[in-house]
Amino acid sequence: MFFIHNFLTFIIFAGMTAYKLNIKSWAQEDRPREKLALKGCLALSDAELIAILISSGNKSETAVELSKKILSSIGHDLNKLGKLTINDLKRFNGIGEAKAIAIIAAMELGRRRKASKVRKKTTIRSSRQAYDEIRGVLSDLSHEEFWVLCLNRKNELIIKQNISKGGVSGTIADTRIIFKNALEHLTSAIILCHNHPSGNLQPSEQDVQLTKKMKEAGQLLDIPVLDHLIVGEKNYFSFADKGLI
Repeated sequence: MFFIHNFLTFIIFAGMTAYKLNIKSWAQEDRPREKLALKGCLALSDAELIAILISSGNKSETAVELSKKILSSIGHDLNKLGKLTINDLKRFNGIGEAKAIAIIAAMELGRRRKASKVRKKTTIRSSRQAYDEIRGVLSDLSHEEFWVLCLNRKNELIIKQNISKGGVSGTIADTRIIFKNALEHLTSAIILCHNHPSGNLQPSEQDVQLTKKMKEAGQLLDIPVLDHLIVGEKNYFSFADKGLI
């Protein structure tokens, strides 16, 4: 009876230990991946971030506990972590070559990010600056394309997006797509751009009506349309410069 009692106690204790060590049994907000999705990267500890990289631990440790052990071995110094080799990491039970490579790759990305220079954002305050930014993709095309320059409150370029591609004589510019993309990028203002492969830079009646429609939509959404450029091979037409917007 004593043996059976001890055996059952062992089974229960082992079951409780396994349950405790299983990350899936944690509250959702405490699981590293879910925690990152809910609260952002800053809410996670170094160990939790590493746990996401290695995905799983070993038979007796969760990914988080294994990550804590790795960090403890290097005095919680991330610079030292970045110097560990594949073989160094493989010494930890539960870290195979694939997991070791994942950690090393992540550390290298962090190193490269730190070393890379922050690109200066392009500021667009005139039709000429807008033309200089877009002519590289529009000036020598044999078909029409419609692009949008999305700007922030400082008139800095956030992104330039191709909205549509058409034929020699026209392309479609969907208002819904243009402003959906603008909203997704937290845009404060936009500049419309399309080319005339014929070289004739004068706006068609369709161009005029489209510009009017876009301007009205921008006013409703508080995303003003600053200009509409018609781009040729070596020159451009600006609705803003001509007082047409």
